[in-house]
Amino acid sequence: MTFPCRIVAVAAMAGLALAAPAQADLVVLSSGRVISASHVVLSADSATIRLRGGGEVTCDRSLIVRVDPDETPWIDPAGVKAGTAAAAAGEPQAPAAPPKVIEIPAAYRGIINRLADVHGVDARLIHAVISVESAYRPRARSRKGARGLMQVMPATGRQYGVNKSGLLKASSNLDAGVRHLKGLLDRFALRDAIAAYNAGEAAVRRFGGVPPFRETRNYVEKVLQLSGLEPPPAPEPPPSPDEPTTDSEPVDPAVPVVPLDVASDRSAP
Repeated sequence: MTFPCRIVAVAAMAGLALAAPAQADLVVLSSGRVISASHVVLSADSATIRLRGGGEVTCDRSLIVRVDPDETPWIDPAGVKAGTAAAAAGEPQAPAAPPKVIEIPAAYRGIINRLADVHGVDARLIHAVISVESAYRPRARSRKGARGLMQVMPATGRQYGVNKSGLLKASSNLDAGVRHLKGLLDRFALRDAIAAYNAGEAAVRRFGGVPPFRETRNYVEKVLQLSGLEPPPAPEPPPSPDEPTTDSEPVDPAVPVVPLDVASDRSAP
């Protein structure tokens, strides 16, 4: 049975997989089909389901009947391989983090999803920034002068036509904050853009990436954890076919082996 969803290919998560059994969710669809997911994000109009085997499914929210915890533990084959290698190397293995359902508060779902669509910023990232910045308190103020849901500084608000008092209005604050976040995402990679939102663009450029400030580093990790947008590590490039390997070059027993210290150009002491 099929349903109107679009499949979005994503990179393999082998670098983050663990050999320990991972918890998961069972997403029950109106068609009767059940999908096993490692991560589920629900918004006002859509649902994004991250499949345990890799990839994502985005479909209409109305197709989701409910999300139940999967009581059957599942072991990722890639995680078994990675866990075995880590154990052989004597590396400690972190426990698997349980999947979570990201639920944007009903009062702000509509405007967050609209701004996400208009400016091309993932709604999950907007939700995470708001959660860390103000915990969804529209009149929050910081000691440094940042205001509102996304803790926008007055100088930043003026760049987007929002005055100091306007930053305490949810709609104006979100519009300025999302537009500012979009500009940072256009200029930086995800981690650096999040760091720039916290510490400023100049600090990120000065340090060539996430600044070595404890507050900023913790901020970046919290936002990534809440959004579920941590990018997987880049896969290692395959070996070049022209590069010699020990497997492709058998040793000729007739050729004497010269010790490295003898073959070295260094002079004897």
